Amino acid sequence: MQDLGTIVGLQVQISSLKVGEHGRRYDPGPLRPVAALTVDDGGATGWTAEGARVADVHHRDHPDTKYRGENGISVGFTAHYATMRARFGAHLVDGIAGENLLVSSSRMIELGELSHGLLISRDGTLVLRLRETVVAEPCLPFSRYALGDADDPRPEDSVKAALTFLREGCRGYYASYLGPPTTIRVGDEILLP
Repeated sequence: MQDLGTIVGLQVQISSLKVGEHGRRYDPGPLRPVAALTVDDGGATGWTAEGARVADVHHRDHPDTKYRGENGISVGFTAHYATMRARFGAHLVDGIAGENLLVSSSRMIELGELSHGLLISRDGTLVLRLRETVVAEPCLPFSRYALGDADDPRPEDSVKAALTFLREGCRGYYASYLGPPTTIRVGDEILLP
């Protein structure tokens, strides 16, 4: 097993981050940091430090679900954010792309490395295994947001270049989970099987 890093942030989206007419604008306002995340076969559910449940819009059971089967759990890496900030600017703070798990990393993580999923462990004990990892393809609204041009509806060359740059995992990954509901926390370790 190879250690990829530690979970440094957990969050949920209480509603879609694509807002406005036809979802053309990206708004990170619905992101909520949580103290813990329960993962089940339908996606992720957040828990505040006080124990309040916070539903994620990508969970299969959310009333306004954005669940598509492969996108129940999302993972991002701090090295990817450093790369995005170097290209687009300081407004792309860690977690702004909306992933459920933010993992500290010293380098970019490629999709091929995730072909056998991800393991999450706590104090040396396996907590759960995420499977079927796929790229979280960037959307046009997020690409415009990255460019600092959130309201511009034209897919100009700069937006196309941003979309290309954010592809292949730079924006993050989706994963699925099969197993009983399991809770993960900041500080849990992320490993490659």
